[in-house]
Amino acid sequence: MRLFILLLFTSISIISKAQQNLIIKITGSENKTSLTASVLLKGTTKGYTTDTTGTMSIAFPSNGRYTLIISAVGYEEKEETITIPYSSDTLEIELESSSHEMDEVVVQSTRTSRTIANVPTRVETIELEEIDEKSNMRPGNVAMLLNESTGIRVQQTSATSGNASIRIQGLDGRYTQLLKDGFANFGNFSSGLSVLEIPPLDLAQVEIIKGPASPLYGGGAIAGVVNFISKTPKAKPEYSFVLNQSNIGQSNVGGFASARGKKLGYTVLALYNKSNTYDVDKDDFTEVPESKEFTIHPKLFIYPSSRSTITIGNSLTSGQRTGGDIQVIKSGADAAHQYVEKNKTLRNISTAEVDMKLGNNKRLVAKQSFSVFDREINIPAYTFAGVEYNSYTDVSFITNANEHALVLGGTFGYNLFNEKDKSQNNRDNTATTGGLYGQHTWDASDRIKLESGLRVDVANYRNSLYTNTEVFALPRVSLLVKYSSKWSSRIGAGMGYKTPTLFTEETETIQYQNVEQLNNVKSEKSYGGTADINFRSPIGEDLAFTFNHMFFYTWIDKPLVLDDVATDHYRFVNRTEPVRSAGFETNAKFIYKENFKLFLGYTFTDTKAKYLYGNQFLPLVPKDKLNTALIYEKEDVIKLGLEGYFTGRQYLSDGTRTPGFSVFGFMAEKIFSRFSLFINLENFTDTRQSTYKNVVNGSHLSPTFDEIWTHTEGFVINGGIKLKF
Repeated sequence: MRLFILLLFTSISIISKAQQNLIIKITGSENKTSLTASVLLKGTTKGYTTDTTGTMSIAFPSNGRYTLIISAVGYEEKEETITIPYSSDTLEIELESSSHEMDEVVVQSTRTSRTIANVPTRVETIELEEIDEKSNMRPGNVAMLLNESTGIRVQQTSATSGNASIRIQGLDGRYTQLLKDGFANFGNFSSGLSVLEIPPLDLAQVEIIKGPASPLYGGGAIAGVVNFISKTPKAKPEYSFVLNQSNIGQSNVGGFASARGKKLGYTVLALYNKSNTYDVDKDDFTEVPESKEFTIHPKLFIYPSSRSTITIGNSLTSGQRTGGDIQVIKSGADAAHQYVEKNKTLRNISTAEVDMKLGNNKRLVAKQSFSVFDREINIPAYTFAGVEYNSYTDVSFITNANEHALVLGGTFGYNLFNEKDKSQNNRDNTATTGGLYGQHTWDASDRIKLESGLRVDVANYRNSLYTNTEVFALPRVSLLVKYSSKWSSRIGAGMGYKTPTLFTEETETIQYQNVEQLNNVKSEKSYGGTADINFRSPIGEDLAFTFNHMFFYTWIDKPLVLDDVATDHYRFVNRTEPVRSAGFETNAKFIYKENFKLFLGYTFTDTKAKYLYGNQFLPLVPKDKLNTALIYEKEDVIKLGLEGYFTGRQYLSDGTRTPGFSVFGFMAEKIFSRFSLFINLENFTDTRQSTYKNVVNGSHLSPTFDEIWTHTEGFVINGGIKLKF
């Protein structure tokens, strides 16, 4: 009996040493606030959540080392390794706030992975918080996200299809290069409908370089670069879902998921957009086309070691858009109603990237993409159909040593456009570009940083009528000077080029109809620069203030211009007189107690085409644009936003001027633990072009359409639900 009791107590003692209940308390490092947090035992699927006091109890089954992955909304994810048995029954873990200043944002578009405060090149960022807010307004694409940024305008190019392009500094959309994670797959023919086919749900950040950026990204980056940076998987899985509906018949259903293990990780985006026809002014023509669009984008992340990452992805988007006469769309054509424009698109982009750390502060990055863009346009008695194949290769070596950072690399691009037999023309074009580039960043001191770069490209473009090869040497230099902790400035200048293309904003508006094949035209060359001054300072204990003022200037030599050589017959030619864009942007931000944020932005743009006689102002470029936004946010509780935008008068192609106009919007989001509800009142003052003049002219059989210079759909209400796990 005594032996039995001894064995019993011995067993109990062993068991008690082999397991432990540990009380864990999660707090914020700033003020020891208790947090609602999640804890995951690394290497397992076991997860735990704190209660309202920020505490939880975890029963560890056996002795040994455990790694806890702790995460909370608004705080940096943290890993904590402990040994069981633990010396105490309670463990307190502090998390650092992720509500960092803009200076701490790391940018990728300059390839050196520096914080924004230490990059000589001027880079603007749209961060995850703002992306999340703008996706409430338009979850289907990034048009709203960009259009409400200072110095950027999303220009609608078609009254029936709703297509749009991105303009920076008042220049045509073909001069802005769009990138997704550094891959250039949205140029030339592929730029068609591109802004409408990039969803925001998987974006972590948007980086914008205004002014010449050709040394790193080659042709097409004359006005600037917009780089959409995707989310990457983390140890804590992320699952989000959005459902949105508007009063004008627009529906969006989308989801994003990501997770990471020791050797593998993944992200996947899926989105379906649907829109019914909408005719707000009752003229029998659509302001919003009927459309259906589906996007799926899975990415696989492979981690062979702690020093290397392999990323493989494929994005597929398929869409149909039908606009024009409402009766034709709903009931079919008859003798009095026949005009309709149908767009069918298929976009597939395959990407692969290898990122290897070769040693201390040395990396080798190799990127490869292949994309296919297939589009067909049908209007009465005319069909356009074409497919573009694009291959992009980039290999770069990056090293950071003491005060110096060096980027060396090479690119090769191949672009083939094939106009299909069902189309009424044969305008096949091929372009091949190879280049070498280098960029050196020198931290001369804590206050002075200099960045200089050079790119040499050899570009060949050819078709059945002619072939041409050109060599471009593209220097660029940028200087950052920090005068004090409050004052700093950047100045930069460089050169750029754009090879000839049939696909511009102008030819999009006429569905590429009656446009001659390119013949004996050359690349456009540019010279430009930016200079800015920055100030930031607290005003008292509760108010923070930041201010930025930037001047810009771009000169485009021998611009490619679409000439009307006969009635409704067009040809591209190089003009001897240049296009010049100059102006400035001013931005101010006030933050009161982290809850109230006031943004003010003003853009002055003076863009002229010197080849024009008389009035030389380029059409659809407002001289004045004012952006304002007042945001109230109580973290994890509610968001409220009131926005107002004023756009000044614009010249149209016929020399007439539009009136200035204002647009106001209001957004509210109520946040719960696992989901949020949002509502958005866009353009609640109902500003629309048809209140000034009808957009559609002529008969229903052969209508003509005015240039689009403001909203066409008027006041829109949308709302929905977002789920996050």
